[in-house]
Amino acid sequence: MSQPRQSQALVIVNTDFHSSDGDVVFGTRRGAKREAERLSNILSRLNYKVKLMHNKTAKEIEDLYQQECYCEHGEYFVSIISSHGEEGVIFGCDSEPVKLTRIFRILSSEKCPVLTKIPKIFFIQACRGQEFDQGVAVECDSREPEPGCKPDCFSDYISIPPQTVVMFACSPGYVAFLNISGSMFLQALLKVLEGEERHLALNRLMTRINWEVAFRCQARGTYEGCKEMPCFITNLLQEVFPFSA
Repeated sequence: MSQPRQSQALVIVNTDFHSSDGDVVFGTRRGAKREAERLSNILSRLNYKVKLMHNKTAKEIEDLYQQECYCEHGEYFVSIISSHGEEGVIFGCDSEPVKLTRIFRILSSEKCPVLTKIPKIFFIQACRGQEFDQGVAVECDSREPEPGCKPDCFSDYISIPPQTVVMFACSPGYVAFLNISGSMFLQALLKVLEGEERHLALNRLMTRINWEVAFRCQARGTYEGCKEMPCFITNLLQEVFPFSA
């Protein structure tokens, strides 16, 4: 009797950023690597086949998603991205942007039929702007916006493929906090995956993460008292239980 195919997880964590000239562009994202490794370990324990990728360029990130179109998949595809970012964009370790709409287009039904009916779940730890929600001597996962560049908050929403959920660390326009212990958002995700909440339907699990970050997390130090509010969008048509053993 053949074994069922494992669900797949792709974890991308960028911690060191350089320009094409080799200059350091962003600060090192201390704490992000260990956090990503913990998430990879727990997903493995939950029967996911995990690919953990460190410090990938913008093109390499796109290529990783292209490769998923040719892989065998189980019931779910989970992807965690931890990097610097701004609204609608995450950055490769070469400091080049990758538009989320580009990633979603790669995984669309037209370009990636193998994933058409499989729930695709994204957790994105990156800033979505420069505003503070009133936070810890931390580093922010963002950079200064391009002159004259206005964030397009809606393009991410209307471009997600069918059967897709995207959960962001923060609301549009705001920073996402990170310190040497990790990020508010992914630490909350770790907590629910390690606890009984992992058996909840995905929408309830994500609402629990929202509660954890909103009520149990706040910045200290330079940004004393600042908060963070995750949010998610979904076009799933049924309840799913991706982390219930």
